[in-house]
Amino acid sequence: MRWWKILGLAGVAGVAATGVVIARAERRRQAYTPDEIRTRLRARLEEASAREASGVAAAGGALPGGGAAGSAAPGGEAPGQAP
Repeated sequence: MRWWKILGLAGVAGVAATGVVIARAERRRQAYTPDEIRTRLRARLEEASAREASGVAAAGGALPGGGAAGSAAPGGEAPGQAP
């Protein structure tokens, strides 16, 4: 029965080693140079500035004033307001 334990431990060690190799390869593949990071951050800043300048809120398109698109009640009044 002892050889089953050794075989099991060898299998666990093999799985762990494979995971380490895959993680290292993935980390290398996704690694960015400082210049790439700087370029990506500047692009995101420009995009956010353009979005803010056009009036689109970052919270999913909420309208200025607290309302949401299509929230007016029939007749043009906002829900909860007297005519």
